[in-house]
Amino acid sequence: MSEFRFKKFSVVNDRSAMKVNTDGVLLGAMAPLPEISGETGAMAGSGNVTVLDIGTGTGTIALMLAQRLSEAGFQTYQITGIDIDGPSVTEAAANFESSPWPAHLTAVQQPLQSYAPSEKFDLIVSNPPYYDDSLRNPDERKADARHTASLSFREILQFASDHLSEEGRLVLVLPSEVERELLRCARSWSIYPERLVRIHTTARKQPKRMVVTFSRRRADLSEEQFVMMEEGRYTSQYTALLGCFYINL
Repeated sequence: MSEFRFKKFSVVNDRSAMKVNTDGVLLGAMAPLPEISGETGAMAGSGNVTVLDIGTGTGTIALMLAQRLSEAGFQTYQITGIDIDGPSVTEAAANFESSPWPAHLTAVQQPLQSYAPSEKFDLIVSNPPYYDDSLRNPDERKADARHTASLSFREILQFASDHLSEEGRLVLVLPSEVERELLRCARSWSIYPERLVRIHTTARKQPKRMVVTFSRRRADLSEEQFVMMEEGRYTSQYTALLGCFYINL
């Protein structure tokens, strides 16, 4: 059995088409949490805090958010992880059940295109497929996990425009090369960027990934640089962000 151990939970990594990966972990750590209100452990102006993880895979991002919400004092929250791949959903459900927060986590086999939830979401996150033109993997499950033919960021933006709460946030991790197209498409769905973090492996290298936070409200865009490695070691930025998750940090 392949198992990835975090400080407060473990992720079995055998069945999912999308394994534990750096992109997803950065998203799980960077996504902003809703603001908590008073002693109720709920978001201001609402009851239960609702979170959706699109393309949940092993459930890693959802588990990271459950840890963060619990540690921040949230008492009433529900995180739903959806995925088109059945074995991934089975594995995510098992990972949720063995975690410290099983009552707050649900895994559902459902393509986003036919997902019709009744509730609005206070936070939507996704590490979506992003290969448009590269040769598809002959393994159809792995291909669906990596190629936009199964799910594009455009479809996620359209879904968010219909299902994001008024104060909610959408957070995506994507290749830096799609930045201009992503921001253009977001505006067409009245979803606006408020924070853009460009991910650098080292300070000298161009960013390969970005984590972008969107909301319904127009705001000045905060642009940041995040450097992972320096002189062969993790940077203080990296350890500060992920120190509460990774055992070896």
